Formats: sequence, structure tokens, C-alpha cells
Amino acid sequence: MGSLGCVRPANNQGLDDTGQSGWLTPRDLRTLYFVALGGALEFYDFIVFAFFAPVIGRQFFPAGTPEGLATVQALGIFGAGYIVRPLGGILLAHCGDLFGRQRVFFFSLLLMTISTLGMAVLPNYAAVGTAAPLLLLSMRILQGAAIGGEVPGAWTFISEHLPLRRVGFACAIVCAGFSTGILFGSISAAIANGLLTPSQFECFGWRLPFLVGGMFGLLAVYVRRWLQETPVFMEMKRKRLLVEELPLRVIIRHYPHSIIVSILLTWVLSSCIVIFSLLNAMVLQKYYGYSAEEALLANIVGSLSSIFWVVAAGAVVDRIGSGSLFILAGLLLGASTYAFYSYAGHSLLTLLALRAIVGIPVGIIGAVPYVMVRAFPARVRFTGVSFSYNLSYAVFGGSTPAVVAWFAQADVMVYAYYLLFIALLAFCIGVYLLYNGPSVEYDAGIEEAYLLP
Repeated sequence: MGSLGCVRPANNQGLDDTGQSGWLTPRDLRTLYFVALGGALEFYDFIVFAFFAPVIGRQFFPAGTPEGLATVQALGIFGAGYIVRPLGGILLAHCGDLFGRQRVFFFSLLLMTISTLGMAVLPNYAAVGTAAPLLLLSMRILQGAAIGGEVPGAWTFISEHLPLRRVGFACAIVCAGFSTGILFGSISAAIANGLLTPSQFECFGWRLPFLVGGMFGLLAVYVRRWLQETPVFMEMKRKRLLVEELPLRVIIRHYPHSIIVSILLTWVLSSCIVIFSLLNAMVLQKYYGYSAEEALLANIVGSLSSIFWVVAAGAVVDRIGSGSLFILAGLLLGASTYAFYSYAGHSLLTLLALRAIVGIPVGIIGAVPYVMVRAFPARVRFTGVSFSYNLSYAVFGGSTPAVVAWFAQADVMVYAYYLLFIALLAFCIGVYLLYNGPSVEYDAGIEEAYLLP
């Protein structure tokens, strides 16, 4: 392991001999803000598609297609963005481990912005026929490639800029940025549904959120130009410690254990995001009879709850470790999701209360990146996190929307049963990390730059 530049922790208290106090400086906070802002805008661009799946299905598939089938087809194209994520993520991470995190981080946001703007101006099926869904698919593939590099890139970038004792909190802030992007998506969808007539919304209103996201994305691209390369990478480059062979080969050969843990954690994370953040509004309208405005209001409440709890979880995981936190998350997720799908149709007030409660375990599960960035040493961290995260998202995140939506046509409680399994998985991972965490988690943080051989 030593030849790969690893630093195995002697304990879980951090690296105190580097002069790092553990407190965040104004420069750290500025870097954290810019990373989270870009992530929020990129996540908004990626997921706003899900909020408009029904109208996109009507616009990009032949007239006369049953609405349920058109929605499933649109969600299939939505899932294509997940399927392409491993390829895009691996290519971008490969460049990130060899040539620098900052360049790749900048490019992923630029690619997302261009594809989102393209989606805003695509011709529909009535205008160009079968070319319409193919063009839509191509834009979605570009979005998938971009997000495949953005999320692992953001976690890697920020974990190598800030002190070890704040890595969990920093990654949580980045995750809160992603949740904020989802929140903005819900708000934009609610505004479009509330201010426009059905015919206006069908004609051009669904395009506006994509256009707004693309314009703000251009601003974020400009801001991201000013982020500096991570001190850890610069020190590895100065000491000529960058990985000399294919990073993917290194992680598969030396870190299969870390890959498995990271894939399972991403499965838990992706299931919560896909079902509660992306599909929830559609489910509430289709199966519980809520209006679009009411369903989106529930999404907004849930996003606000998740944002608060993910930050709280990040602060706590730096102190108590990941095992206990995921045990708690599994128990809360199982109880709250079953209650949600059982009683969400009782009243709007009950729905909003339950959605806020579900936001607690969903937020706690946002501590996932704390484990993932510490599962791989710095030389192959970007590739390790990206490969595990994107492979898991492609398999589980990409298939979940269409598959669960198909089975839920017979019984909406399918969503609850699936999430009960995910809750059990989170609990089991927590137990494993509680007893085996030190064998999985390396130290991460700016202190690594001082301890490289």
C-alpha cells in the first residue's frame, strides 16, 4: 500500500501534527460556497427533467400514446442519464487524478450548462418526428456524463481543501447544495404550474426552467474559474507521486473492499434521492389525488428538511464516525417511509408533516460522501469515488424510476416496500462500519499534503 501513497490512520481523531487547527478560514468558506453553488445549479439542471416527465412525454413522443406509457418512456430517457454516468465519470475522474481536480471540475459544469440550454430549445415530436426523442436522449446523455464527474469531483475537491476534522461537514454542505438544486427545481416547477395556463405550460412553459438553469449555469461556470487546485494534488504533483498507471486498474486491484462499500452506500443514497426528491411529486398526484401545486409544496418541505439534517449529520459524523449514524438512519428511514406511504393521502397537513419527518433520515444519509472520500487514498481518490458512485447510480438509480413506477401501477406501497429494503441495507452498512470502519476509512483532508512521502 505504501507505494500508492496511502496514509492509514493510527486513530480516528485526525492528524494533529501538521499545524492544522481544524477551523475553517474565510478562504475555506469561500471555496466551500463556490463548490456548493455550482453543485446546486448542476443538480437543478439534471433533475428538473423528472418534474416535467409527463409533459415531456407528451411533447417528444407520438400523439395518442397513452399518458402512462409516455411518462414511462420519458422516465426511461431520464434513466439514460444515469446509465451513461459511469463512462463520463470514469473519463473525467481519470483526467482528475492525472491532470488535476480543478480543470475537470470546471469542465463538468460547462458540459451540464450547454446540454441544459440545448434541452430548452429542442424541437418536439410534432416538428421533427422521431428525431425529437433522439435529440432529447443525446442531451440527457451529455447531462449524465457531466453529473458523473460533478458529484465525485465536488466531494474529492472539497475534501482535499479543508481540514480532516471538517471533511464530513464540508461534504455535507456540498450535499446540501445538491439538495438546494432539487429545491430550486421544485420551486421553478411550482411557479411554472401556478402562473401559466395549461395550454401555455404545454406550449412553452416547461422549457423555461431549463432555460433559467442554463443561464445561471453560465454564471456558475464563470465563478468556478477562480477556484484553485487542491493543495493535496499540487503536493503530489510536486513530489511526482501521481499515479503512473491507469487509476481504474489500481482501484480494482488494490481497493475492491472500498469499492463494494461505496457502491452499497450509493445505492442507499440514490434510492432516497430518486424516490423522494424526483418521483415523489408525480406519485402524489397520480396515486393520492393531490394537485401539482400541493405535491410540489410537499417536495419543497421535504427538501428544506433534508438540507437542514444533512448539514447536522455532517457536523455529527466528524465527531462520532459513520457507523452509529447509518444505524440511526436505517431505523428512521424504515419507520418514516412506511408511515409516509400509508398516511400521505389523509390530508395536506398530514402529508407535509410526514414529508418533513422523512427528510430527517434522507438528510442523515447525506453523510455517505464522508465514508467514500476516505475509502480511497489521494492518488486514486477521484477515480475510486467516481467509479463506485456512478456504477451504483447507473445500475440502481437509473433503473429505479421506470421499474418501480411500473410495479407501482398495481400498488403504490411498492415504493414503501422498496425503501424498507433500502432502510435495512443502510442499517446493515452502519453495523459493519461500526465494527470495521478503521479498515475501510483512510484519513482525508488538507493534512495529507504534509504527510505525503
